[in-house]
Amino acid sequence: MTNPTGALSEAGVSIWLDDLSRDRIESGSLRELIGSHSVVGVTTNPTIFAGAIGGGVGYGDRLASCASRGLSVDETIVELTTADVSDACDVFADVYASTGGLDGRVSIEVAPGLARDAAGTVAQARELWARVDRPNAMIKIPATVEGLEAITETIAAGISVNVTLIFSLERYRQVINAYLTGLERARAAGIDLSSIRSVASFFVSRLDTEIDARLEAVGTPEALALKGKAGIANARLAYEVFEQSFRSERARFLRSLGAHVQRPLWASTGVKDPALRDTLYVEELVAADVVNTMPEATLRAVADHGEVRGDTITTEFLESNQLLNAIDAQGIDYVEVTAKLEEEGLKKFEASWNELCETVKQALQS
Repeated sequence: MTNPTGALSEAGVSIWLDDLSRDRIESGSLRELIGSHSVVGVTTNPTIFAGAIGGGVGYGDRLASCASRGLSVDETIVELTTADVSDACDVFADVYASTGGLDGRVSIEVAPGLARDAAGTVAQARELWARVDRPNAMIKIPATVEGLEAITETIAAGISVNVTLIFSLERYRQVINAYLTGLERARAAGIDLSSIRSVASFFVSRLDTEIDARLEAVGTPEALALKGKAGIANARLAYEVFEQSFRSERARFLRSLGAHVQRPLWASTGVKDPALRDTLYVEELVAADVVNTMPEATLRAVADHGEVRGDTITTEFLESNQLLNAIDAQGIDYVEVTAKLEEEGLKKFEASWNELCETVKQALQS
């Protein structure tokens, strides 16, 4: 009998682990998850690296080497994180080969302080891509207004991109346009479009956390009945946007030249509300051509008691739209909520980055 993670894979969901550390690579636990839990990729972010390097396991000799060479804090962070990502890419090399480049991907994010700096983002994307030096890497770029330009320029350079921190459907449409524009520019530059891959990371649980708090404040039975539903509805409607966008004449033409769709990726899939099922954001977001990046606790919960019922997205577009309309009728402004979440997301990553910088600074001085 197929286990739940295997069933997810068969249903078209690529499982990526939302975690990475030197210890996870060297202990073999990362490789083990490929066979035991159908994991076919990894995502990282400043919070993950702050926890990994702050924990200290496996980084002592590398930090000492950086200190002996007189590397700065920023140089040391780039050295440590790109080494982890390069080695993780090697762990997933067979997955990358067997899936024709679809999976086996490992993502590394540009510094959060560059989120409003398009030129700086592109420059660091090029640097990280060169430093990791693996075809199965992806560079994570936040979907800020400034990030849209950076996404286009990075794709145009032939670099695979994981667009992160997407909350609103309108911003997602802009992200897809940035991707397609980048492909058009890559084609004009003579770059093989089949070598470029991209995913668009839609954050799920954070939307529920914010909207549920506002529904609680309204406090009516009608409002409370809507709790725990906005994130899934929003993601399902994002999938509808995905389907419509890549059926367009523009996208079909690029695909005829070897380009790939930009797959939706469900991020922030760890359930925050203990009243909700811990596998909710996996079970309710199953469809072909999606990625679900899970923290380890969620991954193991799915493997233990996940219920995979096949496609749980494409029959729910009308109901999802009605649900978001019902939330709007409670006086909750979708545009304001998603803008707030983007800003908060950037601040959280900046705080993690500052924590990481301080950890590395102390290590270099010790």
